[in-house]
Amino acid sequence: MIDFLLHFDKHLLQFIGEYGAWVYGILFAIIFSETGLVVTPFLPGDSLLFATGAVAAQGKLNPWATFGLLALAAFTGNLVNYAIGRGIGPRVFTSADDARGIARLMNREHLERAHAFFEHYGGKAIVLGRFVPIVRTFVPFVAGAAYMTWVTFVTFNAIGAIAWVGLCLLAGVWFGNFPIVQKNFSLVTIGIVVVSLIPIAVEYVKQRSQRVTARSRRQG
Repeated sequence: MIDFLLHFDKHLLQFIGEYGAWVYGILFAIIFSETGLVVTPFLPGDSLLFATGAVAAQGKLNPWATFGLLALAAFTGNLVNYAIGRGIGPRVFTSADDARGIARLMNREHLERAHAFFEHYGGKAIVLGRFVPIVRTFVPFVAGAAYMTWVTFVTFNAIGAIAWVGLCLLAGVWFGNFPIVQKNFSLVTIGIVVVSLIPIAVEYVKQRSQRVTARSRRQG
């Protein structure tokens, strides 16, 4: 699995040689599962799109067909994840009075806060969450559990899917076939993940700074 994730460019070329046009279905299934099923956040997302863009630039895949199919996979994956969250998510959350242990993290109060968050910042969260590994798998589920407005979710889901797939494929087209990138694809893959996690780190530092400032003001 680690080799598959770090050297997906080589495996993709192997898939094309063995399965031909069926590789489009394989790529669709991976992106759909990575975004649509909360149990598969470990599947490649950004690195897969980057490698796919590089391969498409070599003429081995149709770039427009690839973009359309994978954007559709990302869009429908999030729809399914949202539907699952809306269907079973509320049942997972217990009342605050009955919560014990880890269940305290999944009580009704947190669900209500999540609903308020998605109603106010939901569009931004749906779009930006696309670019963060693991987070993009759970955001639509929580949005569904929190009953984020359907029209708002669908609109920003479409924007996020097109932006994420388009930018990652384009980056692969532009940079994926540089010799230095091809020789060090595993490092590039790790770099993509690190860069994707920067927004989380920035937001964490920002929130921590705000909490420290608020605490200082109360003490003062």
